[in-house]
Amino acid sequence: MLMQSPADILKRIRKIEIHTKSLVTEIFGGEYHSMFKGQGLEFSEVREYMPGDNYRDIDWNVSARLGMPYIKKYRETRELNVFFIIDCSASQNFGTRVMLKKELMAEISAVLSFSALSNNDKVGMIMFSDQPEKYLSVRKGRNHTLQILRDILFLDPRSTRTSLFSAFEYANRILKKRSIVFVLSDFLDRGFEQPFSHLARKHDVIAIRITDATEMALPDAGVLSLIDPETGEELMINTASDAIRRQYRQIMEGQHKALSELIRQCGADLLSIRTDEPYIMTLKSFFERRRRKYRRRR
Repeated sequence: MLMQSPADILKRIRKIEIHTKSLVTEIFGGEYHSMFKGQGLEFSEVREYMPGDNYRDIDWNVSARLGMPYIKKYRETRELNVFFIIDCSASQNFGTRVMLKKELMAEISAVLSFSALSNNDKVGMIMFSDQPEKYLSVRKGRNHTLQILRDILFLDPRSTRTSLFSAFEYANRILKKRSIVFVLSDFLDRGFEQPFSHLARKHDVIAIRITDATEMALPDAGVLSLIDPETGEELMINTASDAIRRQYRQIMEGQHKALSELIRQCGADLLSIRTDEPYIMTLKSFFERRRRKYRRRR
């Protein structure tokens, strides 16, 4: 990896900041606010029931004591804690079209962080390989958001490998207050169900799977030498073969289907975003669906 000067690093971070803050202002900020508004509620008072009130809010004990229906009133509690769990294993340095996977992670995290900032929420982060690599406690402020962005882009992890199990175990130990948790990873790992389920029971967890186009469908490029960036293992494969490309696609589609079912069973949501596709409208549509689902539940 080429060394970059501090000026180059700042220039790159500033460019992403300008771009993502514009997206927040013009497109995405309202979706974030409407999705998470009201998730933190605390009891305020009781008042007499009025036509149009939700019957689910009736306080039956008070109503029985006073001889007429009363409802519980709640007030929204600010602030929310928004937490990122970011995969920084070597496979995040892969990308064949528009950007590397870690660059897409940085942009998505920036959009969500600046949305949280505009909503007066706090933001924190864990970066992981097969061990915790960096922890930033929840804070407010532009400088804190820029530090998150800088670490995603430029942190040099101690390990190349991945362990989602250890990442979620670590998160379960340190996240005490209920939080909105975004997990950004390619999820090229297995055996993490137990700590992930525990995390999803305590927090509102959204898994964002980051993939590259060639990971999902092999290109027709003849004989290729493929090297696993995490293990160094090398594999020769003839991508000119229709049968091999078809078999590969079936395997990847099966893995994605299995991951989707696993995430659902664990009680979290899954969103898949590719490095060669516009991500902001995908995020916007996803949060709009969540907002409608949340309203139906209430």
